[in-house]
Amino acid sequence: MRRPVRRSVFRAAIGLLAATALAAGFGPASTAFAEDGAPLPVAITGENHVDLSLQSDDDDDPSQPQVVLRLAAPGSDEPGDDGVIPVVHQGPYTIKIDASGLKGVAAVKLPCDATGLTAVCDRYEINAGEAYNRIGGIRLDIDADSAAGDFGTIKVTGEGEGVDFAPLTIDVLVGGPELRGRKLSEPKGFAAGDTYEAPVGFRNVGGMAADGTVLHFHGSRGLSFPDSYGNCAYKHTTEGSLLYQGTDAICTFPGTYKAGTAYTLSEPLKVKTAAFALRDGFAYGFSAVGAKKAEALLENDGYTPGTGAPLTLEELPGASAGDYARYSDLDLPTTNTYDLVLTGASAQGKAGDTVKAEIGFRNDGPAWLSALRSGGESIAFSVAVPEGAKVTKSPEHCNVTTIEEGVKGYLCWVETPLLENTKLSFPFELRIDKVVKNAKGKVVLPTWDNPVEPNQSNNTAWIVLNATGGGDGSQGSSGGPSATPHPTASGDDTAGSTGTSGSDAISSSGGDSGGGLAFTGAGGALLLGGSALLALGLGAVIIVFVRRRSAA
Repeated sequence: MRRPVRRSVFRAAIGLLAATALAAGFGPASTAFAEDGAPLPVAITGENHVDLSLQSDDDDDPSQPQVVLRLAAPGSDEPGDDGVIPVVHQGPYTIKIDASGLKGVAAVKLPCDATGLTAVCDRYEINAGEAYNRIGGIRLDIDADSAAGDFGTIKVTGEGEGVDFAPLTIDVLVGGPELRGRKLSEPKGFAAGDTYEAPVGFRNVGGMAADGTVLHFHGSRGLSFPDSYGNCAYKHTTEGSLLYQGTDAICTFPGTYKAGTAYTLSEPLKVKTAAFALRDGFAYGFSAVGAKKAEALLENDGYTPGTGAPLTLEELPGASAGDYARYSDLDLPTTNTYDLVLTGASAQGKAGDTVKAEIGFRNDGPAWLSALRSGGESIAFSVAVPEGAKVTKSPEHCNVTTIEEGVKGYLCWVETPLLENTKLSFPFELRIDKVVKNAKGKVVLPTWDNPVEPNQSNNTAWIVLNATGGGDGSQGSSGGPSATPHPTASGDDTAGSTGTSGSDAISSSGGDSGGGLAFTGAGGALLLGGSALLALGLGAVIIVFVRRRSAA
């Protein structure tokens, strides 16, 4: 069954109708509800537009709903001082879901007490805010009757004494324009400092033509875009988390882009890599949202218009469908190196003295550790305590562990991303309980086959107390204890450590590599592979790098 669909449906933005309704009804500081006897204003929230693809998608989980219904009530959903989310309404109420408008359009799975294409959800309490007021999920799928251009709606309403519900309408479109980007690959021999000419384009695999399209592309910190186009706007993020610094651009293209047809930019998009770049992220995507919608977004989101001639799209005859994918992203470059360096410390003292030992950690580059694919996992190195000494104060991001043969030690964490010129200090304070000449504690990063860090000779250092025979022995890999540290669960820091664990983001996966400390986070292994999810919404542009480990 095919129903007429207005063009505005294709170009409708992901709306904020529920939020608008709430804002009109009350302010964020409203905590005394319905004092004048007026009903409590509550909005029914959820996605108000769902596009159902006619294409099979391996990433789609049929158990997951596309729409999650919630209630947004006045007040904050943050717990109060008592740890409790306030209840703003008590009393029976009913949420009704009417999906009869999707008969012959799509298959629907409704929550609560469902009969056919309708459902009734009976509830009693409403909490402040939205997070704790989940009603249920709605799952939509194409069926044998679905055809490109089919359109229908789901209406969600509520009723209950003392509550004024703002309804929700969910528009559902089958087989609309669906633009998949051309796959990318790194040229052979590509290196840091080179410029990649990206063959950016898309194929409309949907069932309908697109009335205008928008290109969004992103480059992380080590990438830049030397050209400036008049129909594009650019935003450079240089503050905040290194994970999200870089350049974003949005380009608008009017015109009609036919179903089943491929298009390419009139010239390759140039992506310049910095000398410190290593597995920096380039990602792009096209969305059929209409140029006017994108232009309205750019006016209010900190973008600066380009200055050159406009970038254009042209049809690409004979393009293979296998060259296009839902997500188009690439790590650039995959070859560069960095050099992590540990420096030790030495001290002299008599029994009862407290001495300082400052461990140094730095990256001598030339590359930075972007860690974009892993979301910023940490690097770990271990610190053994010299014989006869006890740690009285440990640095932040160092926590007690047990080293082989019952020797106490510390595991220290360095957060990533890590700049190409990072220099860090880890100050320890040790009490000398017994003077042992030339007492050494090994400071070490794991030793493993890592082509991104070819020089690992400086990944070991020493804490030396009461050194004899000349030099302090705090550098180099000769002499001293040879036990390889392995972290295990341990009790409280009996040495009185004030350090904190920096391992909240650390994975417990991985094993002993090359006889070194088992850990995650050091080197390019974290950055291999992965998949970037670029979601260009009608009212917002989002890039999400999905965390995934490499089997390498």
